[in-house]
Amino acid sequence: MSYLDDPRVLFAAERTLLAWQRTSIALMGFGFVVERFGLFLRMVGNLPQSASQRGFSLWLGVGLLVLGAGVAVISAVQFRRVVRGLGEKEIPRGYWTGLGVWLNFMLAGVALVLAVHFVASA
Repeated sequence: MSYLDDPRVLFAAERTLLAWQRTSIALMGFGFVVERFGLFLRMVGNLPQSASQRGFSLWLGVGLLVLGAGVAVISAVQFRRVVRGLGEKEIPRGYWTGLGVWLNFMLAGVALVLAVHFVASA
């Protein structure tokens, strides 16, 4: 339980959540690019791609997507723990503290759907 009675504590925690959201989006985007880079090389070079080349870009990209999803979920859970520990004066009346958390869960869901799609289509 916090005893600061200052709403800036909530806003600092929310900024931290947003920083982790950006990190998870960057990991997911990088995973998507890595997974699709093998396809790009095959198309540009007009050469058949070996299974080992395709497998490397596929699994590295999927791994980054899953890592990004994990970062999103863990940061959302951590933020909820911090919010539960705040006092009544630290959360402004009518302020939605769950919006960033649900956005993180949706981002994680999208990343996992993409990862499953990439593996299934390989």
